[in-house]
Amino acid sequence: MFVYIMKQVPITGEFKKALPVLKTIQSAGFEAYFVGGSVRDAVLNKAVNDVDIATSAFPQEIKKLFKKTVDVGIEHGTVMVLMEDESYEVTTFRTESTYQDFRRPDSVTFVRSLKEDLKRRDLTINAFAMDDTGEIKDFFGGEQDLNNKVIRAVGKAEERFHEDALRMMRAVRFAAQLGFHLEADTFYAIVVNAHLLKNIAVERIRIEFVKMAMGKHLMEGMTGFIESNLYKYCPGLIHANKELEKVAKVKEPIENERHVWALLLYYLGIQEEKEAHAFLKRWKLSNQLIKESTDLHQLFLHRLLFEHTNETVYQYKKERALEAEILLNQVGKTGNNKSVERIDDELPIHSRDDLAINGKIILQETERSGGKWLGIAISAAEKAVVKGKLANETSEILIYLKENNYMP
Repeated sequence: MFVYIMKQVPITGEFKKALPVLKTIQSAGFEAYFVGGSVRDAVLNKAVNDVDIATSAFPQEIKKLFKKTVDVGIEHGTVMVLMEDESYEVTTFRTESTYQDFRRPDSVTFVRSLKEDLKRRDLTINAFAMDDTGEIKDFFGGEQDLNNKVIRAVGKAEERFHEDALRMMRAVRFAAQLGFHLEADTFYAIVVNAHLLKNIAVERIRIEFVKMAMGKHLMEGMTGFIESNLYKYCPGLIHANKELEKVAKVKEPIENERHVWALLLYYLGIQEEKEAHAFLKRWKLSNQLIKESTDLHQLFLHRLLFEHTNETVYQYKKERALEAEILLNQVGKTGNNKSVERIDDELPIHSRDDLAINGKIILQETERSGGKWLGIAISAAEKAVVKGKLANETSEILIYLKENNYMP
């Protein structure tokens, strides 16, 4: 028996764009619904960026209905439909078998029942379906949980977490994003099964951890993360409960992933860049993100003790320097954006490309072949110009290099 949320959601935005997909499937005699997070966000009057579609049609039946499709996960019932420069993942209603690895079902069975499909969802607030009129179908009390601001597993929480242990991280992540609290049985099931997180790839854990850390209600999510002991099964955090409590108390929502890692490194008491790099490597960050995060972390540590100088703003660039000021505000200090703006405006150069000399000019002047000395000379000129020791003029720089024995 269906239970309907009283208010209908208007079919606008992304839903309206995707409506032809639903209509095409329905016109062939199958059921089709918008499902999951997009429906939840619509009910909460939040922006919807993309939509997922579930249907009673089997994958091969979907492929026959549309001219352009991609088999993105056809063994699990998902076909990507390409229509009018947009792509939509369409997934067949399905049930799942046992989960031997706490990550993936051993097998899936396609079914024709929407309710059976929604039973396998993680949380009641993610188990909504919406038809082409905007009418919501809610089998598991999701509306009441939204109204009561509750994070509750669908059905038996322990079964849901045994199916995919990452769902425990998703529960605390949604608590942080929505400001909801964990329902008692769901929280208890996380406590009992937190150790199953060891079976989950670090990359998947990291995604949920970062989303939690960037949630507007970080305290709610972090409290569940700590009190359930989930943190003990994350890289480098086994003894970090007190430090994580400090992270939870940052003054404003954390803006991006670099900030997450820089603040975490700070509260963990990590100072050396080499140690910071090793910690972030355990979380499987990309080399680029490790560099961005460690650079920001080092600049932030510097700013805790010293004011910005020409050298710091030049080396780390204006964008990163302003981010360090944001982190100062996050930890209860006072950032100084105006100082960064002023220094950047007054910098004689903003990169080595702006320098009035280069290797070619120096080699012409010295009539020598290149070597290590040339790089040292250019670096010395760059540093002197940035510090304001000499003007960024070719003749003056050459005189400076000769007088200081950087050029023969």
